[in-house]
Amino acid sequence: AFISFMEDSGYMARAAFIMDKVMQKIGLHGKSFIPLVMGFGCNVPAIMATRTIESRSSRMITMLINPLMSCSARLPIYILFVGAFFPKYASTALFAIYLFGILLAVILSKLFRKTLFKEETTPFVMELPPYRMPTVRSTFTNMWDKSRQYLQKMGGIILIASIVIWFLGYFPHSTEIEDHFDAQLEQLDQQYAQGEVDEIEKETLTAGIETLRASTHQENSYIGKIGHFVEPVMRPLGFDWKISVSLITGMAAKEIVISTLAVLYPGDTDTQESLQARLKTETHSDGTLIFTPSVVVALLLFVLIYFPC
Repeated sequence: AFISFMEDSGYMARAAFIMDKVMQKIGLHGKSFIPLVMGFGCNVPAIMATRTIESRSSRMITMLINPLMSCSARLPIYILFVGAFFPKYASTALFAIYLFGILLAVILSKLFRKTLFKEETTPFVMELPPYRMPTVRSTFTNMWDKSRQYLQKMGGIILIASIVIWFLGYFPHSTEIEDHFDAQLEQLDQQYAQGEVDEIEKETLTAGIETLRASTHQENSYIGKIGHFVEPVMRPLGFDWKISVSLITGMAAKEIVISTLAVLYPGDTDTQESLQARLKTETHSDGTLIFTPSVVVALLLFVLIYFPC
């Protein structure tokens, strides 16, 4: 809505014109500024917006560095880990992640300009439209057109990826594992009927059994096997198979990283604080902590740099 308002008012072209000198220093057009700013919201429409850049080289560089702008889907991951492991410096750490992404984008932009895209195919020419007050009708029409294009072009891809990840995480079903946990629930029901446990204890134990069932199922699912397969590659970063799986599922949508961690590291997942506490106390088989400060920093930087949704 805000971008549509700025476009119709005539300010968008002036913002690109004003930023041209700054963008030229890193080898881009002034028109690259708007898609890069949009990247902090979502990389998908931001990359789609690069089609307004006439120069192929500037357009390609803008698309390649756009994913380094931390989109809103990455923000919940940042908040979860920064709040849990750097509570005293949470705001500083969060700002540092965003700043690092911008600096990395500047460095790569200059590198791409000197290596892959040396020549500027078209000069920067832009018509400055007169200022005008946008109408509600034109703003909403513009919003609807862009939203429809986004859903049509990307909705299908994201939907297919989500279905594939769900399939890999849901199958195969092991009857032996299911029977084992069903037997535990039946035993708990008998203990409750005999008065050995009260209702609160029953609810707590039932939740624990169901969480352990989900975790065991994930480990034995196709995606769990993929996680174990890629774990040797991720191990130098300090990532175990569970973190590796969450990063794989995060390729479809970054928010899935958190929900995957919540399932794979069993505990009370009703609140974010309980997940934070669980991650802080999770250990390897030898008793060492999984999430050390260095591992958390590596994970945050990995989420910043790796595949966009």
